[in-house]
Amino acid sequence: MEINGLPLHPLVVHAAVIFGPLAALAALAYLVPRWRDVMRWPMVVLAVVATGALVLAYFSGGDFLDSRSELRQLPQVQEHEELGEQLLWVSLAFGAVAVLSGWLHSRTGALRVVLDVLLAVSSVVLLVWVFRTGEAGARAVWG
Repeated sequence: MEINGLPLHPLVVHAAVIFGPLAALAALAYLVPRWRDVMRWPMVVLAVVATGALVLAYFSGGDFLDSRSELRQLPQVQEHEELGEQLLWVSLAFGAVAVLSGWLHSRTGALRVVLDVLLAVSSVVLLVWVFRTGEAGARAVWG
């Protein structure tokens, strides 16, 4: 896919690297008890937008590699592709946990503790994987 002759993937990854970390940081802020009510909807909206951007980045990356199959042979591109696949699953898990946490916002007890732990872990993993995947992509392009 292209927009005005530019491949979609390099355009979409900008949204992924902005909204992914923003959503993760919003989720971590949501875990602070005094900010929980204020951060509920920003976290949910950012999680949905980030997950969508990350999924679109994944699929546009596959299309990009299909259109330029010679790039698949490069070790840097292979590393970026592997990390991108992992990031797809990380972002889907994060998005599901964030939306579920927002939906079950008023719940207390063990369920709240489990959701908070899952949200914290998935937020940190998302931050790390967005960085690792973006770094690998930048190294593949810029060396």
